[in-house]
Amino acid sequence: MESSKSESSAKKGSGTSRFFLRGLGVILPSVLTLWILVAAFRFIDGNIAEPINAGIRLVVASASEASGNTLFVPSAEEIRDEQARATRVRLDGSEEAARWRLVRENVANWWSARWYLDLAGLVLAILAVYILGRLVGGYLGRRLLAAFESGLLTVPGIRQVYPALKQVVEFLFGSEKKKLNFNRVVMIEYPRLGLWQMGLVTGDATPEIVAACGDAVTVFIPNSPAPFSGWTVTVPRADVREIPLTVDEALRYLVSAGVVVPSEGNPNKLSAPQSAQPDRERRGEA
Repeated sequence: MESSKSESSAKKGSGTSRFFLRGLGVILPSVLTLWILVAAFRFIDGNIAEPINAGIRLVVASASEASGNTLFVPSAEEIRDEQARATRVRLDGSEEAARWRLVRENVANWWSARWYLDLAGLVLAILAVYILGRLVGGYLGRRLLAAFESGLLTVPGIRQVYPALKQVVEFLFGSEKKKLNFNRVVMIEYPRLGLWQMGLVTGDATPEIVAACGDAVTVFIPNSPAPFSGWTVTVPRADVREIPLTVDEALRYLVSAGVVVPSEGNPNKLSAPQSAQPDRERRGEA
């Protein structure tokens, strides 16, 4: 009797944990996606939009003072109180400095009472990036960018980091020529024969590598389940097996450690690639 009760309790406990994990699996993707979006918005808002908004508020305060607008002008009593406070905290207690601090504070209060004004910094940042992209697309813009980069590369420390970062950014967001063939998902036998690794072709090998090793391609091998890090290998072109997967499908496969299989609904996908051994033997015979 006691053993049957213990078995029943164990079954109830396992059922409860199973249902809890199932519910966790349902809700976690949505929660994590929402968390990432909120974190990205907070980063953009705090580090890009807010500095722009602060500059706009400063311009509004300066324009108000220059034009004699009375909307943000403090009263004489407020100026005296601010002078007294400035004296206590060892700030500039002059009437002009106290008035300027109060004008900026009034502008900030007026701005915070209108939540939609916070979008101004984000909109201006997007417009600035768009206009910069249009300018760089022209001859004059390219010349100015080249001159700016030449001056930037003369600064010690920056010239060691900037070129590598620029290549990565151009690879991800540049033109189709600069993106190369990152959309090719391949399989290679690595680190030994019989073990297949999924990789992304980043381009042809450099002329120096081709001269030393023959025709080859450069392949990025992503880690699993964190495919945004990994390592790079140079593989003979004949040993690379291209598979009909998109980069998104390959990343989902790697992030899920193989649980999410892209071949569902398409039997041709992720079919076992044929070994590269015959190619190596043919090259050896040749």
